[in-house]
Amino acid sequence: MKCPFCGTLEDKVIDSRTSKEGEAIRRRRECLKCGKRFTSYERVDDILPMVVKKDGRREPFDRIKVLGGLKKACEKRPISIDTLESVVDSIEKKLINMGTREVPSTWIGEEVMNSLRETDKVAYVRFASVYRQFKDINELMDEVKTLFEQRNPFPGRTPKA
Repeated sequence: MKCPFCGTLEDKVIDSRTSKEGEAIRRRRECLKCGKRFTSYERVDDILPMVVKKDGRREPFDRIKVLGGLKKACEKRPISIDTLESVVDSIEKKLINMGTREVPSTWIGEEVMNSLRETDKVAYVRFASVYRQFKDINELMDEVKTLFEQRNPFPGRTPKA
């Protein structure tokens, strides 16, 4: 494994742990040249479908791209990286189980939004505002109202604090 600090290929594994779901192995490594420590992950190389973008382009599914979008939406929110990783793991698992060669990017966006809706409402609104490209503040307010109505078991009444 190449050291991200000095580029040397010599390292030793200090600790190995299996993820909760058993989908990956997390390894803590120490560079034998510079002595710095870093983490690597080992996963089974599943065959994932191509993602069909809105403009018709096709590109391979990129877990890091999805995780980056989640991180941006959850910035300064009390959500652990483990939670975000599990969201991406869940999406990957669904993609594999679908058994199709291609999937629309909109499907991935909706899956991310559904997960964020259940995880953190603020992160959900952040992601939705970029993903859905609201034209004005009224569209955003409609989305927030819908979110509030889904949470409120008594429509027409505000919940007591």
